[in-house]
Amino acid sequence: MSQMPQLSACPSCEEPLESGDLYCGACGFDLSAVPPRPDVSPNGSTGSAGSAGSVRAAAVAGESDEWPVAPEVDSSDIPVPTHLPTDLAGTDSAGGELPERPDTAGSPDATAAPVAPAAPAAPVAPDTAGSPDAGEQPDEYPLPAPGTSAAAPAADPRTAAPDPTPPAGTKLCVACRSGRVDPDGYCENCGHAQPRERDHMEQELDTVAAVSDRGLRHHRNEDAFAISTAALPDGSPAVVAIVCDGVSSATRPDEASLAASRAANETLLDSLPRGTHPQQAMHEAILAAADAVNALAAEPASAREHSPHQNAPACTLVGSVVAGGLLVVGWVGDSRAYWVPDDREGPTVRLTEDDSWAAQMVAAGLMNEAEAYADERAHAITGWLGADAYELEPHTASFKPDRAGVVVVCTDGLWNYAEAVEEMADAVPADAADRPLHSAQVLVGHALDGGGHDNVTVAVVPFPFVPQGAGSA
Repeated sequence: MSQMPQLSACPSCEEPLESGDLYCGACGFDLSAVPPRPDVSPNGSTGSAGSAGSVRAAAVAGESDEWPVAPEVDSSDIPVPTHLPTDLAGTDSAGGELPERPDTAGSPDATAAPVAPAAPAAPVAPDTAGSPDAGEQPDEYPLPAPGTSAAAPAADPRTAAPDPTPPAGTKLCVACRSGRVDPDGYCENCGHAQPRERDHMEQELDTVAAVSDRGLRHHRNEDAFAISTAALPDGSPAVVAIVCDGVSSATRPDEASLAASRAANETLLDSLPRGTHPQQAMHEAILAAADAVNALAAEPASAREHSPHQNAPACTLVGSVVAGGLLVVGWVGDSRAYWVPDDREGPTVRLTEDDSWAAQMVAAGLMNEAEAYADERAHAITGWLGADAYELEPHTASFKPDRAGVVVVCTDGLWNYAEAVEEMADAVPADAADRPLHSAQVLVGHALDGGGHDNVTVAVVPFPFVPQGAGSA
């Protein structure tokens, strides 16, 4: 074995060395690979091994010199060795060594350009790891070309084209009036929860319209309405509007109002084309509605066993028929009908009288109207449709107005906020006869703006002017 040359500094990084070092403590250079010091320096002089700078200086000066001896230094002054990532061995996810890169194998100080991180390699099964025929990892992983990323950037909503107009019949949001409603009942545009079907209802025919709303305080809508048109035997049209208000203190009031409105409407559509007088037809319709509500009380015996203290379903009813220049109204309970002339020159008139405690006090002369309706018992009804009602007394009346106008058929959810006839006249839009649906919407909005303490339902029935036969019957 050849004798190890004694060097004072590492030929690779010029780090000071100590006697007996086999490797450089800074860069790890193999000191045994250094050729032995020649007896004669390249310029012809002899001496010990020295630094490359000393050899070059001596060659320039033309003189020989002994190579300097490395000074003794404390180990704490030696900097911590630094390593490049390519200098350190690595393992794959199964614990096996990674293959060496061809361009760096065997070159401890070689540096390579960093490679973009690739997806982790699939784990190697324990029984095949390290076997000679095991598949080797690829040297490099291909990267996608610029502009071919899988996820396309999201479009800027400020520059995106507006959604196309939805097809006819598409249910739109009641809040923003533009977003479509998804199957879960929420707007796809603003996220607003949509009302249930009974919470807000609107319907419009050529000559009548109605709107019903849950209001702002109730958890459900217990009102119901039905509007329709029929032809009299002479071919002239008849317009029907029925409005019902479920009694909240009764069982299933929403079912009662719906059953009553449907039964009364169907009866009128059956009797009017047969030539029945509209006032008689209205009387029969109220009786049919009462039968429909009474039928709801015929529950199975098991239902009564589970809820023995429940009372029978109940509701109020008010209806209007406009036919052949005649205006007919019928009612039971405290829902009302108002006559509002188009020109506002004639008087606005309330066409119904409430079946209520307050109305009885006024009729008996015990209180004036202001005092009666200020009492907490004012809205306690004395007449209704239901199996536990007192003797049923349907009220009907017919009128022949001498001018054009509209009939406002409504529940107390509206007239509580426009009780006086002057207040109702002010609340009804001037173009109500031409835009009945808009007018019904405005009146419902009037109640909601006033507080919306109850369900509110309004039907607006235009009454065309018929010159002959003015007066009332």
